[in-house]
Amino acid sequence: MKKSMQLLFILFVVFLLAACGANDSNEVDGADEGDSPSGTLTVYVGFQEDHAIAAIDRFQEDTGIDVDMVRMSAGEILAKIRAERDNPQADIWYGGPADTFEAAKMEDLLHAYDSPVAADIPEGYKDPEHYWTGIYEGAIGFATNQNFLDENNLEAPSSWDDLLDPVYENELVMPHPNSSGTAYTALYSVLLAKGGDEEGFEYLKALHPQVQQYTTSGSAPGRMVGLNEVGAGITFAHELVKFQEEGFDDIVISFPEDGTGFEVGAVAIIEGAPNEALAQEFIDWAAGPGAQEVGQETNNFQSPVHPDANQPEEAPNLDEINLLNSDPKEAGERRQEILDRWDNEVNN
Repeated sequence: MKKSMQLLFILFVVFLLAACGANDSNEVDGADEGDSPSGTLTVYVGFQEDHAIAAIDRFQEDTGIDVDMVRMSAGEILAKIRAERDNPQADIWYGGPADTFEAAKMEDLLHAYDSPVAADIPEGYKDPEHYWTGIYEGAIGFATNQNFLDENNLEAPSSWDDLLDPVYENELVMPHPNSSGTAYTALYSVLLAKGGDEEGFEYLKALHPQVQQYTTSGSAPGRMVGLNEVGAGITFAHELVKFQEEGFDDIVISFPEDGTGFEVGAVAIIEGAPNEALAQEFIDWAAGPGAQEVGQETNNFQSPVHPDANQPEEAPNLDEINLLNSDPKEAGERRQEILDRWDNEVNN
């Protein structure tokens, strides 16, 4: 009897070992077949809400990967990633001017990834060290309300100095540079257009009394102009085209002939991302032409940077605009310095 029990015990152990071996073999075979990693990706998105939802929905459909999305402005995303640096809560930063990504890169908040899909994107639209990848571009422009222009017998502004006309006092809105990547791009544009920091800050001091409100959202000035709440605003021109397409027919778009800045919108992996393998799949997807065309479905008309992506007909023709030689790297490196000076000398 005792020998029978021992034999049964030995057979039971052999069965368990065989079962474990079979499970291990299945797991290896699955990995060899290229199964995608599982989990939920957390993405901080700097697009407008409708564009963000459409893009994330498309990514989930294309890849089968689940996503938790949080929509914020670029400046807010940068601040949140800073606050979470010791315990990252998100994997991806998706959308917003590359200068904010450069600021994050300087603080070791981004994780480098050289996506093979980004190989066809021109060098000027991606970080040479692969910390961020460009996905679109757009230019800073002026929005004015046609009724306001008619009432004051004005043409749409065609220079930065036009906004200093006394008629614009308390009639101008622009985003707040500390919360909005759009606003920082505009601020940096002024410094370039005026030929240097000293001349640029003198202009910004003169412009400040004209400003009724500094908005948290980069696109809010366009909507306020369209609703006849103010006479003029400063924001990205593709945001203004979106509002026109939505029925705000009184919005007039113009650009400063003395030069304006532009953004390269970017995507990046956050350093310490909880789901790095999933994050790499997101970068591969976002760098491709299909992902860069999604915005057009929701009247968001940024210009894609992938050469195979279709350019929206509604987008401003950047070749016809006097774009200043804006360097995202320099703008990012100087971001905090410029914002601190703006706070101390202009917004005080």
